[in-house]
Amino acid sequence: MRDVIHSQILKSIYFAQSQSIAEISNSIGKSIPIVTKAVQQLLKENIILTNGLKASTGGRRANSYILNKEAFGAILCININRYSILFSLYNIANEEIIKPTEIEIDGLSDEDIYKHIIEQSRHIIENYSQTILCISITAPGFVDSLLRVNNSYPITSPLYNLANRMQEVFGTPTYIENDSSAIAIAEKNFSDVKNLKHVLVINLTWGVGLGILVDNQLFRGSNGYAGEFSHIPLANESKLCSCGKKGCIEVEASLESAIDYIDECLTAGEVSLMSQNFNSQHKTRTLKNLVRSYQAGDQLSIHAIKRIGYMLGKGIATLIHILNPNAVIISGIGAVFGRILLPEIQSAIQIYCIPRLAQPTTIKISTTPNIEPIAAVSIAVLQSKSLIKTKYK
Repeated sequence: MRDVIHSQILKSIYFAQSQSIAEISNSIGKSIPIVTKAVQQLLKENIILTNGLKASTGGRRANSYILNKEAFGAILCININRYSILFSLYNIANEEIIKPTEIEIDGLSDEDIYKHIIEQSRHIIENYSQTILCISITAPGFVDSLLRVNNSYPITSPLYNLANRMQEVFGTPTYIENDSSAIAIAEKNFSDVKNLKHVLVINLTWGVGLGILVDNQLFRGSNGYAGEFSHIPLANESKLCSCGKKGCIEVEASLESAIDYIDECLTAGEVSLMSQNFNSQHKTRTLKNLVRSYQAGDQLSIHAIKRIGYMLGKGIATLIHILNPNAVIISGIGAVFGRILLPEIQSAIQIYCIPRLAQPTTIKISTTPNIEPIAAVSIAVLQSKSLIKTKYK
């Protein structure tokens, strides 16, 4: 019971970043005397620290508490997307410990991808001198976070039960979550929408993921796979989606579709900064080229992003009609194009959405830095049974 309450308190402080005893009590649903006793023990063990006084609400100012980041080990964050994997180390204060490493996985087999993950993880763990608390993985697909499997892969693939395999290899608690769900959890807790109850988080990447937050809780659906926004049939049916179907919004509203459009234009002879070192077979490098070209004012790059923004807005209009959210946040690696995306999204919403529903809904571009590794840290904290029991190498 002691460890359960302590873990609840630590998780509450992590997501709030700083809390008083009254705030912790309200957050975890335990009485103030119980919370006070537990907080005093955590202070004694140097697991949490005092952080000054909270702002006055008319009475005596209360002490606030933060996590002692030195008391916890590092979290190895592994963010998998369609064409690359980002490896990084973060502490419990969401601070980067070492410079991230990104490896490309274009065209690799599942077995080769698994080998790269194990090799890179081993390299990081062996060269980091402090405690490793856990490993946290985010990945696209039909991820079952309870069973720690990714049902997008056949059961024979090493990526099907990647989290379980890594836990066996490294002897370290390992967690996995769908990338869009993880990003939604991080945005809800660390962006400026934490006080809103109903929020949709769009993960704009090679596909178009969605995290649905209803009454401050992640909505997963009957079997855990709610949020497959990529495959709503709103697009041109002449294009085949990665899922094998036609008409999915992904084929016109994703970063993949923007690069495919640029490829078509360059082939037709259009002049663009993107023609320098353009290689559609290396999507990760091409995306970095797209970001540079967009920032330099390249007209083809800007137009490609505007196209996906409009279709994205059309899809968001559909979501607003169904879910009536307080806010919609555009997050993920595509948020870097926010200045061009936002007006196109708003234009499409104006056209396709009933004003009574659209007007109260705020459309935001994420400004949360390093959202992918922060998302991995968030789900590690959320899924951990006991943050107190750190795991040593």
